[in-house]
Amino acid sequence: MSQIRLQQLRKVFGKVVAVRDLSLEIADGEFIVFLGPSGCGKTTTLRCIAGLEQVDTGRVFIGDRDVTLRPPGQRGIAMVFQSYAVFPHMSVFENIAFGLRLRREPAGEISARVTAAAELMQIENLLDRFPSQLSGGQRQRVAVARAIVMRPEVLLMDEPLSNLDALLRLQMRAELRRLHREIRSTTVYVTHDQVEALSLGDRIAVMKDGEIVQCDTPARVYDSPATRFVGSFIGSPPMNFIEGTLQRFDGTLAVVAESVRIPLPPTLRPHTGAGPVVVGIRPEHIAVGGEAAADAIPATIIVVEPIGPQQLLTIQVGKTLLKASVPAESSIAEGQAVWLRFEPSRIRLMDAGSGVALSDTGSDVRGPGSARA
Repeated sequence: MSQIRLQQLRKVFGKVVAVRDLSLEIADGEFIVFLGPSGCGKTTTLRCIAGLEQVDTGRVFIGDRDVTLRPPGQRGIAMVFQSYAVFPHMSVFENIAFGLRLRREPAGEISARVTAAAELMQIENLLDRFPSQLSGGQRQRVAVARAIVMRPEVLLMDEPLSNLDALLRLQMRAELRRLHREIRSTTVYVTHDQVEALSLGDRIAVMKDGEIVQCDTPARVYDSPATRFVGSFIGSPPMNFIEGTLQRFDGTLAVVAESVRIPLPPTLRPHTGAGPVVVGIRPEHIAVGGEAAADAIPATIIVVEPIGPQQLLTIQVGKTLLKASVPAESSIAEGQAVWLRFEPSRIRLMDAGSGVALSDTGSDVRGPGSARA
């Protein structure tokens, strides 16, 4: 078994707390993504799992083994770094075989395992070449093959696609998903790219200031962010936010922001003494029309951006600017007065002070399998 258990990890560099009492359980064979902005502690956490950083306090378990004080070579892990880190004077075959030779594996075993790893990464026709003869994507495949040929219990990846161009990143994301399906190693992947996180992870651990603020499936992290930070970090464009206060009208709750009233669905029942709140809504969940209605919000189109099959609209509601996504064939013009309707089931409500999502009872929202550091 190669599940990972982190218990109250803490890592401090000088006066900077890089990882703040972080606890998390990662299931055997799971692909989990650590996502967050630069300096949030995601790479430091990965390096603590790898043994490249010694934790100040806390424990690291891989399977049933406490590996907190063990060196990287005794942890059963393999790591792929942001830089390709391939040896320029070695052929592709020798690069992939490097770790096996250090283990003094038999020559026949080395040849068979290198060939199998190369076929898995679809570089079997490149084994005689040198890194200078390869593209960036091919070199990254060599680096991944060198890691998986060791048959690690745990595969750690630190932003392995960040040096590739957009098309290669798209191709490599598909390759990594296929690879994980084949080898089923427990995989921990670090990135600041939300698209990578949403497309690759079984779960996403969103980090900020050394803590995990939400850990859940990609769908739940996107659809039900636990905090305003998560909603603003996940999504392109990110979630819209409108600040206001809760008021009751004829038995129906609404958020009043300036002169705008946003009706809340019956499923959202935060206590009325919650004080200032924030309405969160994704751009694709805003309907834009030209006709007034009792539940519609008056607005003005500021900017129209054609982006292939859609148009991205910048819309002014009072003093607040919102983003909405509509089909490319929609007849929308800059300066046009429109009416907005928020899809009721997609409205998310958050506390204005803490930024924490409010459930029906006004408590924190964290889904099954989430972790709070």
